[in-house]
Amino acid sequence: MAKILQRERLVPNIHLIEVHAPEIAQKSKPGQFVIIMPDEKGERIPLTIADWDKEKGSVTSVFMVVGTSTHKLSLVEAESEVPVFVGPLGKPSEIKKYGTVLLAGGCFGIAAIYPIARALKEKGNKIITLLDVKANYLLYWEERLRAVSDQFFVSSRDSYYNCKDYIPKTLQNIIKKGSKINRVISIGCTYLMYTCSEATKPYGIETSVSLNPIMVDGTGMCGACRVTVDGRTKFACVDGPDFNGHLVDWEELFSRRKSYFDDEIQSLCHWEKNNFPR
Repeated sequence: MAKILQRERLVPNIHLIEVHAPEIAQKSKPGQFVIIMPDEKGERIPLTIADWDKEKGSVTSVFMVVGTSTHKLSLVEAESEVPVFVGPLGKPSEIKKYGTVLLAGGCFGIAAIYPIARALKEKGNKIITLLDVKANYLLYWEERLRAVSDQFFVSSRDSYYNCKDYIPKTLQNIIKKGSKINRVISIGCTYLMYTCSEATKPYGIETSVSLNPIMVDGTGMCGACRVTVDGRTKFACVDGPDFNGHLVDWEELFSRRKSYFDDEIQSLCHWEKNNFPR
């Protein structure tokens, strides 16, 4: 059992959870993830590690409420416990001196890019951060990310920030303005990562994406998280989660992510009916 130190809603539909896990905190590196179960009947959920505190012995993740298990997780309270919290899992992100790195994030990916940006900044890279939100009230961790960024952009549909264009167009505009970008890292929903990869492909800028397919055990045993990269079968949990976005078979990934869509809707409706009766 792992103790919950903090759980708070950052913005509508996005929650932060901090868990007391000293051994995981000591070993965590940017880009890795943990697997958590909200209760003994819930599914195993992979969450990217957004931060950690070795002295406090805590690990922080940020997640979006999309189904039954994440809804359950959004209701846990501090001092309660979860039956499963394992990690760190996956290969750490490659952190070295590239030159100028643009990090693009949306939804839960806003938090997920933070430890990577921080580590790359410490290596002496110039950091350009590009965030995508539907409206200004959905932006969080702005102060943290500005602190590790040399340039900071937000694209929001309500035109509150720099622009209202979707992130791929903003990304291309930055490139066209002459900014020499050596690497792009994109984390967020599958569509965001796909479109960022498509936007950089004509310019030959290596683009890393953190894939989030269906996952069960997180150790490469179940095969549920298989993806095709450069024509070869890979497992996101042990071979990734970071992959070259230009080599990912996105059509296959989109298709596999829809496998249990109807079942997920039925599960959530059933759970809400039993727990929130009218």
